[in-house]
Amino acid sequence: MLTALLRSLRTGVVTIRYPEAPARVPERFRGAPRPRAGAPFDLLPPAAVCPSGAYAGEPGSARRAIDLARCIGCGRCAEGDAGAAVELGREVELAARSRAALVVELERGADGRIVPLPPPPPPAQVAERIRRTLGRSLHLRHLDAGSCNACDWELTALLNPVYDVRRLGVDFVASPRHADGVVVTGPVTRNLEAAVRRTWEAVPEPRVVIAVGACASSGGIVGRSYASAGGVGEVLPVDVFVPGCPPRPEALVYGILVAVGRLRAEPPGGGAARAGGAGA
Repeated sequence: MLTALLRSLRTGVVTIRYPEAPARVPERFRGAPRPRAGAPFDLLPPAAVCPSGAYAGEPGSARRAIDLARCIGCGRCAEGDAGAAVELGREVELAARSRAALVVELERGADGRIVPLPPPPPPAQVAERIRRTLGRSLHLRHLDAGSCNACDWELTALLNPVYDVRRLGVDFVASPRHADGVVVTGPVTRNLEAAVRRTWEAVPEPRVVIAVGACASSGGIVGRSYASAGGVGEVLPVDVFVPGCPPRPEALVYGILVAVGRLRAEPPGGGAARAGGAGA
């Protein structure tokens, strides 16, 4: 026991200060794609460059779009000639209250350069009701609907001493009847579609649904088929989408706090807007 205490004193505090302090990501971190400032519109990559269908519109059209919910972070859109118009950002705070808010619309400006269009306003959500009811406490039931387990590993990291999501009043429970909402990973496989609905129905109201990762947000590279219903939004009313393949733990913390109304989501790339801090 004494040895363990001495080791802890030598190690010191390892828990990060996020969200009170900005997220610190590794140098090699690949964030979401974004248009380079002042880049010519005609240099945007064709839709075929993306293996998950995150790009919409063909060369020659006056409008294009980047769907961050479908992006798997492969970086192909920012390589070679395409890299002249697209770069990979370093933001992790990309969670959005609506699926449409993760679609970055682009159009050709009068000077032939890329002009990002403003995102649509967020729809009315359950977050304010959740915040008034639960305050600083939030219990979540993790539901794997058919993931590759990458997002599941990042969720597991939230409980370790480095991220320690319990310090924010957030915890994961074994039963949906003890939960305030569900965190869903993976595309919803047909075999689990009924189980996903029944799990959500077992959560007492008011309840939140958080879709974690590209697959849960949009169907990802799996898409919709005879074996997959697609993203969680095809089955449940999603309150917050957290894009990424997989999203970093800081991105998950941000998405959870957005869902419970303790942080206010901003358009992708705009950073987090603190609404009274994480303890508000």
